[in-house]
Amino acid sequence: MSRLRELFNRVRVRGRPALMPFLEAGDPDFPVLERLIPALVEAGADALELGVPFSDPVADGPVLQRASQRALQRGVRLADVLEFVGRLRRSVDVPVALLSYANPLFRYGWQRFCQDAVAAGIDAVIPADLPADEAGPLVGAARSAGLDTVFLVAPTSSDARLRLAASASTGFLYCVSLTGTTGPRDHLSADARALLHRVREVTDRPAVLGFGIARPEHAVAVADLADGVIVGSALYRVLEEAPDPAAAAVEFVRGFAEALRRPVP
Repeated sequence: MSRLRELFNRVRVRGRPALMPFLEAGDPDFPVLERLIPALVEAGADALELGVPFSDPVADGPVLQRASQRALQRGVRLADVLEFVGRLRRSVDVPVALLSYANPLFRYGWQRFCQDAVAAGIDAVIPADLPADEAGPLVGAARSAGLDTVFLVAPTSSDARLRLAASASTGFLYCVSLTGTTGPRDHLSADARALLHRVREVTDRPAVLGFGIARPEHAVAVADLADGVIVGSALYRVLEEAPDPAAAAVEFVRGFAEALRRPVP
């Protein structure tokens, strides 16, 4: 059984969603991340979403665009990310889902990428800008390599598109909480719960909510519907602004984890 399947089986037994911080591979830099990620797991992170730096991250808002650009300026490429995860596996056993835009995967080679990703210890690939109905080569390569695939759905997705993305997703279904890019928001999108309800009506795939989740209360507000929550831009804002970024990031994640351990209201 895959690490993701084991995780979501536990999630449904314990009745609270998995906490999945997002980090851009290579930012702040690999040595910092090799120390930070185990600390985030110790603080309560159940899984990790790791981003592949890309020059045109169209789904990302300014915070994550800056993180991607900093990593690119350090020369980080997909091969470096795979090597990094291989090193990370010496100290971390939680599921790792790799988010990438399609171009780096295509240039690396679908089959080669999937095989190397599994060898490195990656559990799933999230092709951020690749629709499920255009992802046949990647899905085929992933199935043969034993790599889970995760596709995105949004409040604007029709029921037919929800079913299509669910049928192509084996790890979980990535539910985008809003119409727009990533970025910390003061309030959880009003579309988030409605989307999760719609997903529940068409599939039993694990549903993980991302985009705009910036505060523990945002995660708690969907704890009865979501199998997981992804926190990215708000975490990176802490890393950019705090005097002691690593310590602040650990406390930030711990705050989410503690909030999610409380009984669902």
